[in-house]
Amino acid sequence: MERANAWNKYDSKKKAEVFDFAEQYRQFISKCKTERECVKEGVRLLKEAGYADLKDVIADNRTLKAGDKVYAVNMNKALVAFNIGEEPISAGMNILGAHIDSPRLDIKQNPLYEETGLVLLDTHYYGGIKKYQWVAIPLAIHGVVALKNGTTVEIVIGEDMSDTVVGVSDLLIHLASEQMEKKGAKVVEGEALDILVGSMPQEKEECDKEAKDAVKKNILAILKDKYGIEEEDFLSAELEAVPAGPARDYGIDRSMIMGYGHDDRVCAYPSLIALINSSEVKRTGVCILVDKEEIGSVGATGMQSRFFENMVAEVMDRCGNYSELGLRRALANSYMLSSDVSAAYDPNYASVFEKKNAAYFGKGMVFNKYTGARGKSGSNDASAEFVGKLRKVMDDADVSFQTAELGKVDIGGGGTIAYILANLDMNVIDSGIAVQNMHAPYEVISKVDLYETLKGYEAFLKNA
Repeated sequence: MERANAWNKYDSKKKAEVFDFAEQYRQFISKCKTERECVKEGVRLLKEAGYADLKDVIADNRTLKAGDKVYAVNMNKALVAFNIGEEPISAGMNILGAHIDSPRLDIKQNPLYEETGLVLLDTHYYGGIKKYQWVAIPLAIHGVVALKNGTTVEIVIGEDMSDTVVGVSDLLIHLASEQMEKKGAKVVEGEALDILVGSMPQEKEECDKEAKDAVKKNILAILKDKYGIEEEDFLSAELEAVPAGPARDYGIDRSMIMGYGHDDRVCAYPSLIALINSSEVKRTGVCILVDKEEIGSVGATGMQSRFFENMVAEVMDRCGNYSELGLRRALANSYMLSSDVSAAYDPNYASVFEKKNAAYFGKGMVFNKYTGARGKSGSNDASAEFVGKLRKVMDDADVSFQTAELGKVDIGGGGTIAYILANLDMNVIDSGIAVQNMHAPYEVISKVDLYETLKGYEAFLKNA
């Protein structure tokens, strides 16, 4: 079944709306390159839209009712927001879930060292990456340093055009004959992804110019002067090296966006905006933005934590109808779009795709009935009835959508947060946006797919 190109639906006025929303998103991912930054910006947008902090609602012993809007934050790295509907929550919710972590280089806890007059930061890569893609590109450092006095210092180095950048060196082609014979996974080793941050010694008296680690001392002096941090403070830091600079329009026709972190902020942002745009919903609308999906959704801020269930319980309690049975019914009666990206068909690598069941740029939001690997291992497989319901919702709202799977059978595979929510007995399907260069430092998406996904999420919240 050939799906129509969504661009063909739009006249010049409607295309302007597509480009306007794409520009809002481009600015979001240019600014929000870590999960903490996504949560911080998400809270700002929710507050601007009239959402209240659930923590304050509980502290003030306020009750909630239909039309009320609240949010909750988990350790500054995960976020959930509720638009309370007319029906009781136990009747089920319409949930949009996405993750806000992306592959990157994390700075180790004891990272700083000097070698032959160069100072480097030791890293540990996060998520699935092709390590060779992360060398010889400009990197920025984002994150926080928690001090012993209880304060937290926010750090961003390399984003302002007047600011400096850092990076990982590569071996010059003239000396790379052995390197070029290695398999792709071994061309650059994980322990070789150390970031060069300095080469100038600290100023000293003439007789003391050869002091040990003089360059490292200079770097530490700069960090002390600018951020008030010592070397020991790296022990309680969360610092991430990410591609420097803003996302850019891509293509001569400006129909696409190239940037870092489309996976999965390209689903997270429209999910949040769709919830903000929703009003007078019958079923409670929810947006969940979580951390740690790229490493298995583990930990206190990942989808496998109890944060989401706990917050549903808290909201039900504020509505005056919490019970353990009611909570279980609410989860089992819910519908969820597990919003994550799909692999966009790429003519340069056509051999790994099965063309009838691939996702394409320009054909709208993507539904993956199942993900997983090979024999659907690790997959949530959505029911036919739920897929049929969603088809009607999308068609009634004139949303362009397509169905896909992740490449040819036995080629590879992948997973999302879908199975975790499905374990709570709710109807869940993977949905999202087609991406080229997935997990590379710079990924590419189609603007019209982004817009159709926003419209699809809005239709889901209102009519599912």
